[in-house]
Amino acid sequence: MKLATWNINSVRLRLDLVTGFLQREQPDVLCLQETKVINELFPVGAFKKLGYIHQAIHGQKGYHGVATLSRLPFRETSSESFCDNTDCRHIQVKLENGIELHNFYVPAGADIPDPIANPKFAHKLNFLREMAGHFGKRRDKAEARAILVGDLNVAPLENDVWSHKQLLGVVSHTPVETGLLGEAKAAFDWIDVTREFVPATEKIYSWWSYRAADWQASDRGRRLDHIWTSQALKGHVTHHAIHREARGWTQPSDHVPVVATIED
Repeated sequence: MKLATWNINSVRLRLDLVTGFLQREQPDVLCLQETKVINELFPVGAFKKLGYIHQAIHGQKGYHGVATLSRLPFRETSSESFCDNTDCRHIQVKLENGIELHNFYVPAGADIPDPIANPKFAHKLNFLREMAGHFGKRRDKAEARAILVGDLNVAPLENDVWSHKQLLGVVSHTPVETGLLGEAKAAFDWIDVTREFVPATEKIYSWWSYRAADWQASDRGRRLDHIWTSQALKGHVTHHAIHREARGWTQPSDHVPVVATIED
């Protein structure tokens, strides 16, 4: 199963980029975040034409939103709300092969890394805490065949950002965020797929700010987009790629696709 995750930053605005990517890369499943569209206006037909007839969509007008598009049938779909909030930030499907797939869009947290001065940052921290609690309550982590993907809006390791020292006080890489994401990861003993293929000593990114005049020359990126697998799938991931070139496409998202192949 070839799986891709991508914060598309408006699926309707970038529909041609998504469909072109699907035609070239042919993933079996694509998880999108920040779709920014209500369910009724999601471009269902464009994806069905390409064979992605199984669709789990959880969207809202102008903000957030997640969608999982698949050539493989779903046994079931569901979504969870976090922080007593109706933001559309999670969708779960169980595929016909029994794999449980979670698609997350964690709050960005705005610019001020202070939960008292910045309610959006407080929301982010609470969301991460609830993620940890959600998976920590489960007792099947040793045998569950599960995958968690999405824009988690945290770059957890030193080499997940262009400068660890300069970004320690910047939202997405502060110690409180990286600590809480670590707790969410440990709660279900998740495996960070990217770092199974790319050593932690090497820099690798999936996001580059729109604010950079020349993103490629400055290369001030962060790894915000993740694929995690449960321990039951350890050793089953045979391929991984971050499609850096997508950041240079016409009218791109500031995020690029992350892809993994899982052998059943």
